[in-house]
Amino acid sequence: MRDAPESAYAWTRLFAALLLSAIGGVGMWSVIVVLPAVQAEFGVARSAASLPYTMTMISFGFGGIVLGRLSDRFGIVAPVTGGAVVLALGYAVAGQATSLWQFILAQGLLVGIASSATFAPLIADTSLWFTRRRGMAVSIIASGSYVAGTVWPPIVQHFVESEGWRRTNLGIAVFCVATMLPLALALRRPSPLTDTTSATAHVRSRPARPLGMSPAALQTVLVIAGLSCCVAMSMPQVHIVAYSGDLGHGAARGAQMLSLMLGFGVVSRLASGWICDRIGGRRTLLLGSSLQALALVLFLPFDGLASLYVLSAMFGLFQGGIVPAYAVIVREFFPPEEAGVRVGTVLMATLFGMALGGWMSGVIFDLTGSYQAAFLNGIVWNFLNIGIAAGLLRQPGRPVEPATGATEEP
Repeated sequence: MRDAPESAYAWTRLFAALLLSAIGGVGMWSVIVVLPAVQAEFGVARSAASLPYTMTMISFGFGGIVLGRLSDRFGIVAPVTGGAVVLALGYAVAGQATSLWQFILAQGLLVGIASSATFAPLIADTSLWFTRRRGMAVSIIASGSYVAGTVWPPIVQHFVESEGWRRTNLGIAVFCVATMLPLALALRRPSPLTDTTSATAHVRSRPARPLGMSPAALQTVLVIAGLSCCVAMSMPQVHIVAYSGDLGHGAARGAQMLSLMLGFGVVSRLASGWICDRIGGRRTLLLGSSLQALALVLFLPFDGLASLYVLSAMFGLFQGGIVPAYAVIVREFFPPEEAGVRVGTVLMATLFGMALGGWMSGVIFDLTGSYQAAFLNGIVWNFLNIGIAAGLLRQPGRPVEPATGATEEP
């Protein structure tokens, strides 16, 4: 007998998935903290020492698609348990690296791919257990990466200073495998929306052209939307520390602004989940993208210390709900048996958008000597996202699985 959506077990597994996301999310953040120590030990330039992070993000994005497909076929337990083992192996190997290229392979490939199991696949799996409160559930699990970004850096920094980066990596390996494998057991029951009868019904009821487009076209539009919104999003998130230092406020103040931004991002994701359950994924995407554009515009005239603290909190509060909205849209217009790979593909685009936007902002700063043009570049990309969101909202089409209470038809 399968558990019903919204059941007590569904909420229990949501809590377990959130813990898994917060623990496995270490792969995205620890490499940033150990960067100075790795650079000093291997005696390389800062650009070379940054390659492990770049490789991690690329592997994280592609890993979400591969492990999402695995989740679609065999359930979420397989990618999560495999990810936990490979994550521990990656950290153990990275801790024994004798050259930068060995560290890049261990951290960038093993840790990057393994850590992705706790992001897109978990978000997609969670969406299969909720209908009426799907937006809130997806937003809660999507907050795991922000929780990881808030909790892990100070912990890793403490142990790097007291034990060294190699022993810290070994400690992370032991902790991850010891905690993630038991938590994965809480996810072992199959979703009520992916049994044979349900899947057949969804295939039969699936519209041939969701929102007036072919499934491939809609997937492509969502990928472009995810890329564009996160190119814009990356400007403050990736460069706020450097921006604060350039303005004379100091890097420490910039780090506080980043922490404030991520903290309010968690609040935003939870609030947007509540909103999404009432107005649907497309309207939530348009609302979040429009508010993010407003915050970016306000960065142009205001650069005082107090102003930047306020704008950092505002930006986090506005942008946190955008990424979960994509997962909800995918679940509304694609059948559940495709959730893993399709959500993984869109979220890969958001990760690439962060990487591309961070790099573009740096190049623009090098060319102009100012972040003003970089903010303008982000605003342009943001308006592309707004245009896509508005276009999706104007397209006729009834969701395959609308959440109760959400009115998605224009």
